[in-house]
Amino acid sequence: MERRAQVILKPRKVRTFLSRHPWVMDTSIDRIEGDPADGDVVDLLSEKGRFVARGIYNRRSRIRVRLYGWDAAEPLDAAFWRRRLEAAVRLRSLLGYDDRRGAARLVYSEGDWLSGLIVDRYADWLVVQVTALGMAQRLGEVLPILVELVQPKGIFVRTEQAMARMEGIEIVPGLHWGEAPEGPVVVLDGDLRCRVDLAEGQKTGLYLDQRENRRAAARYFGGRRVLDMFCYTGGFSLAASLWGGARECLGVDSSAKAVELAQVNARLNGLENLTFRTGDGFQVLQSLADAGERFGGVILDPPKFARSRAAVDDALRAYHWLNRLGMLVIEPGGILVTCSCSGAVGREDFFYALLGAAQQTGRQVQVLQQRGASPDHPVALSCPESDYLKCFICRVA
Repeated sequence: MERRAQVILKPRKVRTFLSRHPWVMDTSIDRIEGDPADGDVVDLLSEKGRFVARGIYNRRSRIRVRLYGWDAAEPLDAAFWRRRLEAAVRLRSLLGYDDRRGAARLVYSEGDWLSGLIVDRYADWLVVQVTALGMAQRLGEVLPILVELVQPKGIFVRTEQAMARMEGIEIVPGLHWGEAPEGPVVVLDGDLRCRVDLAEGQKTGLYLDQRENRRAAARYFGGRRVLDMFCYTGGFSLAASLWGGARECLGVDSSAKAVELAQVNARLNGLENLTFRTGDGFQVLQSLADAGERFGGVILDPPKFARSRAAVDDALRAYHWLNRLGMLVIEPGGILVTCSCSGAVGREDFFYALLGAAQQTGRQVQVLQQRGASPDHPVALSCPESDYLKCFICRVA
């Protein structure tokens, strides 16, 4: 029987991992018996030597071990990864997200107990994002399984530069299997058409986590003038106009490439009441407030402000300031759709950041809906961090 290196927990640290949280931080580890290389499978043991879980080791990461299995008799082999991937793909089919003309998240990292692996499908192509060294090293096992299960035309692989540095991931981004599309791919969300740049778009090409929130928000925008900040490729603006009947929409994003794609998406859907421009979100909001501009709807969907708990205080100040500016440009009775994708910022903390903004602007705010990510981003109860997206739909009196 193979002798694996063993990671021994400090006293009173075991309960979290018996509850199946997948991240073993360096501060929870007492000692390591054996000499595992980065990417090796290791066993996690309690301080009394009892088996707890099995995972993948990485000394370069603060997440020293990512856990995947809690059965001592179950190896982390190709058959294991196949079972996990099959379960994830099957769930999306049950959710009704298997239309090959559309898009869906097929694998959501910790939400599918596959920490460090994200797989999105856009029509007939897959985009795989790896955020853990162990998963990067196992792409040779994972990609053939995805080919068999999903039968795509091609698979792109990507990783975030900051995460790659922290994890020690060395991957050449781009097409790793099959053929590339001739250009951006057009996907359908109901009757809404979106062009997606699989090779160079943010995240894996489109904010799939906001799909249901765009539908929910659109119903409030009938006849209103809408401001869509951090609009990326125009998802909220498109939904507000096509589904919600907004009178006009102004979308703003700092990326000229995203704005160009948003303009293309407006033309694809025959929408002539959408305008997009480049600019810094905070600066544009301040200038609009100074100019006395008012909107019946304001959408704030900024990028992640906190990548760690150490950055939470700064992030909350940014959310406070952003929502304060947003409330300044909303007309009485207007709708504010405000979001946070910072997993380290809790829902209650975000709520109080909004409360502070309301108090400072003297506005009365009613929260109509508190929402999260689309169902193809399932939240694992054992990993609260998988509940990262907060979307509040509010009426500002």
